[in-house]
Amino acid sequence: MKTKVIDERDFERMLTRLAHEILERNKGAGNIALVGIRTRGEFLARRLAEKIKLLEGKEIPLGFLDITLYRDDLREKHQQPVLLGTYIEFDITGKHLILADDVLFTGRTVRSALSELVDLGRPASIQLAVMIDRGHRELPIKADYVGKNIPTSLQQEVQVCMKELDGEDAIYLKELKESN
Repeated sequence: MKTKVIDERDFERMLTRLAHEILERNKGAGNIALVGIRTRGEFLARRLAEKIKLLEGKEIPLGFLDITLYRDDLREKHQQPVLLGTYIEFDITGKHLILADDVLFTGRTVRSALSELVDLGRPASIQLAVMIDRGHRELPIKADYVGKNIPTSLQQEVQVCMKELDGEDAIYLKELKESN
């Protein structure tokens, strides 16, 4: 069973609000850069960069992280990992990086992203922007910018759909089948 909790109109409002909050906290777009965690975080970062450009008239550096090789569960997976590649063509040193992802859950994905980022340089700060925070943290990680908090049970999943990948902008709450 799947329930739509955010429609296209609210999705767009959340993106606009996140862009405004990022600009307000950083006093403009002067020294910020966006880095999206592949896959949906990449498209979130692209959208935020577009909004910031519209608001500030300034294009900001944009990059993408493939955290596959930094995952702490890589050894548990029996199949060959699919690598999409990290694409950051700017020096992150001294920048205020905005790390973007679709859903914040246990915090393990963000921990992997942080490990990779510090291997690439020494940013002035790393701030986290997510569309959805669903709780259930296993690590002490908190988002700086949250589109919406959706408390969930472990028998639920949050599905963020984006036009670029799914043909629509929407967020669904999905009930998982219980295993006996």
